Amino acid sequence: MDKEWTLVIKPEKKLLDVDLKGIWRYRDLWYMYVKRDIITVYKQTILGPLWFIIQPIFTTVMYMFVFGGLAGISTDGMPQPLFYLSGITLWNYFSACFNGSSNTFSDNAGVFGKVYFPRLVVPLASLTSNLIKMIIQLLLFVAVYIYYASAGVNLSLNAAAFLLPVLVLMLAFHAMSWGLIVSSLTSKYRDLKHLVSFGLQLLMYATPIIYPLSAAGDKYRWALELNPLTPIFEAFKYGVLGSGSLSWGGLLYSFVFMVVMLFISIIVFNRVERNFMDTV
Repeated sequence: MDKEWTLVIKPEKKLLDVDLKGIWRYRDLWYMYVKRDIITVYKQTILGPLWFIIQPIFTTVMYMFVFGGLAGISTDGMPQPLFYLSGITLWNYFSACFNGSSNTFSDNAGVFGKVYFPRLVVPLASLTSNLIKMIIQLLLFVAVYIYYASAGVNLSLNAAAFLLPVLVLMLAFHAMSWGLIVSSLTSKYRDLKHLVSFGLQLLMYATPIIYPLSAAGDKYRWALELNPLTPIFEAFKYGVLGSGSLSWGGLLYSFVFMVVMLFISIIVFNRVERNFMDTV
């Protein structure tokens, strides 16, 4: 006679074990986390989802005034709004995914201590909800793009633009892998959050967002190319604007770096997950 067991005892999970079946089984919870991230954040605000568009607009205007106007930094001959929006759109997605993943343990300690579900559901839900926000901001970029294209500005849209889904996926897993490592470390060492926040700002300036890679010159170009995010941003700008540069070697380096960091993050995450409730 078949019985439904209330308790199933399994061997201890390995460090590289990812419960994909469990994640799929808890897909409803994944959906609930995505819905919470999108709706509840702006539920009691006046403008609501319009903040997804207002934020990049204000940031672009500020960059145009400070970096394009006062500092006079080149944009490779591209219109400043388009150049800055192309970088801001991707960077906002990366930083949001990183922050969401880096707070996995600290923000969900109460839930993790009461009920079991695959913990990777939380950072994966963050990637999904932030992807929806990025699509909205990408529509803003497309609208500005069409405006300049209709105005006669020479924008060299090319086949490299079809790499966008791959570039976004790489950004997502870069952010999640780095964020999971930070989340694992900050569950015990809380003061690392301040250092990580400062480091994220430095990383933005080490990524060609407010300036083209060509502006770095030969003296500093090699240092910027060590940043695994650089070829992603450059490839996107090359595909949609024709400015930037498409480096297949750089994208391969970024992909390998992402895979290595993803393996390390899963090992660290699974190890901390076993007893993080004792230290959080």
